[in-house]
Amino acid sequence: MTSSPLRHAETVMGTVVSFAVLPRELSEPEVRAAIADACGALHEVDATLSTWKPDSPISRLRRGELTEGDAPAMVRAVLHECAMARELSGGWFDPWAMPGGVDPTGLVKGWAAERAAGVLRAAGVTAALVNAAGDLAAIGESASGHPWQVGVRDPRRPERLACVVPVRAAIATSADYERPGRIRDPHERRAVTRLPSATVVGPDLGMADALATGLVAEGAAGLERIARIPGYSAYAFDPAGVVRVTPGFPPTRRADSHELLSKR
Repeated sequence: MTSSPLRHAETVMGTVVSFAVLPRELSEPEVRAAIADACGALHEVDATLSTWKPDSPISRLRRGELTEGDAPAMVRAVLHECAMARELSGGWFDPWAMPGGVDPTGLVKGWAAERAAGVLRAAGVTAALVNAAGDLAAIGESASGHPWQVGVRDPRRPERLACVVPVRAAIATSADYERPGRIRDPHERRAVTRLPSATVVGPDLGMADALATGLVAEGAAGLERIARIPGYSAYAFDPAGVVRVTPGFPPTRRADSHELLSKR
């Protein structure tokens, strides 16, 4: 048994999803097989929910060639999750307000990573980190016996970390430095950035991903809304560079020089 995680990086959904899995009770071949199954789940999500694939069910739904009732179960499940996220965000996350028809992309990356983590759990994995381009689902604890440590970038200097957060379940960050102009105000139907960066932790990565996106669109006023959602909390930079944290957010620590290099 090794204390070092087995690693894998999978190109899927237009990004790279990385896995760090501690074998513990499992053999290396068993872990590799579990990772392969998790990657298969990611590719299934991509084939079903990618708005960039013209033949995907979500693309057909957007064009009116398919109704939600006739769509595959995965599409219906994700749209149900999107409706919940729209309600919890006070309408600031709204896939139905996107150009071209319903677009669940703001939730799908986190939802897919959460699904991949579920595949690992079902295979007997008790400690792992699934990283979907900065949105992370955690299983168990790291090799040190402590929660997995995840860096949050400083939006003023994205090559550096603002802090390191202990994560027990899920953490998602939405920021303008990632893809400028991607986040839209669903009410005004235009691109906005009212917070340079917003990070949300909670029990489910898909929901955390959606709430972080809605928070950047709404601005600092949305922090009070996040604080009222059981299990979720937020850490954000306002336009003046001031850090705002809701009650319940895990205690952060400053990153050391090694982490500034290794967690970019």
